[in-house]
Amino acid sequence: MLVILGVSMNMAAQDRITGAPFSTRSEVIATHGMACTSQPLATQVALDVLKAGGNAIDAAIAANAVLGLVEPVSNGIGGDLFAIVWDAESGKLYGLNASGRSPRSLTRQYFIENGYEQIPFYGPLPVSVPGCVDGWFELNRRFGSMGMDRILQPAINYAREGFPVTELIAYYWGSNARSLSRFPNVADVYMPGGKAPAKGEVFKNPYLANTLETIAKGGRDAFYKGDIARTIGAFIKEQGGFLSYEDLSSHTSEWVDPVSTNYRGYDVWELPPNGQGIAALQMLNILEGFDIAGMGFGSSEYIHHFVEAKKLAFEDRAKYYADPAFNELPVEELISKDYAAERRLLINPRRASSTLDAGKIEQGNTIYMTVADEKGNMVSLIQSNYLGMGSGMCPPGLGFILQDRGQLFTLEEGHYNVYEPGKRPFHTIIPAFITRDGKPWMSFGVMGGSMQPQGHVQIVVNMIDFGMNLQEAGDAPRIRHGGSSQPTGEKMSDGGVLYLESGIPYEEIRELVKLGHTVQFDLGGYGGYQAILWDEKNGVYFGASESRKDGQAAGY
Repeated sequence: MLVILGVSMNMAAQDRITGAPFSTRSEVIATHGMACTSQPLATQVALDVLKAGGNAIDAAIAANAVLGLVEPVSNGIGGDLFAIVWDAESGKLYGLNASGRSPRSLTRQYFIENGYEQIPFYGPLPVSVPGCVDGWFELNRRFGSMGMDRILQPAINYAREGFPVTELIAYYWGSNARSLSRFPNVADVYMPGGKAPAKGEVFKNPYLANTLETIAKGGRDAFYKGDIARTIGAFIKEQGGFLSYEDLSSHTSEWVDPVSTNYRGYDVWELPPNGQGIAALQMLNILEGFDIAGMGFGSSEYIHHFVEAKKLAFEDRAKYYADPAFNELPVEELISKDYAAERRLLINPRRASSTLDAGKIEQGNTIYMTVADEKGNMVSLIQSNYLGMGSGMCPPGLGFILQDRGQLFTLEEGHYNVYEPGKRPFHTIIPAFITRDGKPWMSFGVMGGSMQPQGHVQIVVNMIDFGMNLQEAGDAPRIRHGGSSQPTGEKMSDGGVLYLESGIPYEEIRELVKLGHTVQFDLGGYGGYQAILWDEKNGVYFGASESRKDGQAAGY
């Protein structure tokens, strides 16, 4: 028997120190603070802010500003923002909905009269008010401890001096920039020398540096009521769109109460609609009635029950999730245990469902990040342009692209999420948080369109039912079901498609096919996970960032 460095070489080749059969690594552990983002430069900026005396909220804003620069394929100040904040002083959770509304001068009738069957993905028509900047200032006003001029300075410096583009971002940058280069100003900003930057190339965005500097000096009104807003309004009008200076100047964010369900002793928190967070709560309520731990991770039995629970929740998502300012939404009923018990009865343990209906109730690309500080404050923050780099509408001289979130409205008359002027569209981006016995336990998120609630549930189940640690829970092979009915009006047919990441045993896949699932392998589309866990006993933070992205978890 050969022994090298004290390791017996007769152990099975697949044995791992972590005990997991899939590729994973150790968690990051620190006492003073933790930052987990999808790009290492942003993570380091967050730590710099914490070390300079800023709190978790300040650090999160600074990191988000940097991410809008270094990862423009996913987010930026042309998009929206949602956050859940654990405030250590009050011992409470707070929710921020910083999503923008549709143009007030654009009506559903315009789309109908011009022959649109759905709102287009690109161009001026899907553009809604970008809520990100107002979200930053709301977070800073209520919980921040450092001035916004200092918070935004790292992003301004990187925009002016340049940064090296990472591999994964370079890949998506190339494909997005090529497709959007037909729109004005996109190539000027994002394709220096006529091409998108390759891995390792240093990219500068002086336009964005100037814009951020204007915001840092003039505050949120410099964006929504100054020359920036006038430039946006004039440009969109030139392109045949409707978003106006008045739409921007009247914008406000909204503080909301997070909603929760208890899953096996843990309170899982999400934000209420217009986002899709409560879909995760609905799925967890349904799954709680089954012995998930006994089924085992990666088993066909577990995957089947997960997918069927997802189908049920997503039918409700397609019908009921919309702007609560325009609808009476049955949120409490949807996330109740009694309703879950009714819906659970519809799951056939021996057969995949093909078509489902929403319950009868009386009455996509993103960044996720999380930061924690030594005082116990924690922030769960998600921000996005929606599809890749957004609408392709790049106002001259500003250095960013506006989101196309309005594409998620439906034109179906009478639908909860039907297009209306001044309305917030259905949103896919959702931050999450878990408390236990009224104390903070975990701040986490999984980016990626309709994958997000599915990812949230898998993280919770991996940790609570399958006993994985924070890093393993994100690295474990993922499940993604596509083809459910959508808030834009499309109905599910033929049961959809079950996409599986490599690592699920073949014999389990074979059983899933026997149960009636259409199974495909897919290399992408499984989201991107970041998380921080608070260990009260030892007084330390655990951090995790998965390997599917360029992300980094780091603490001090």
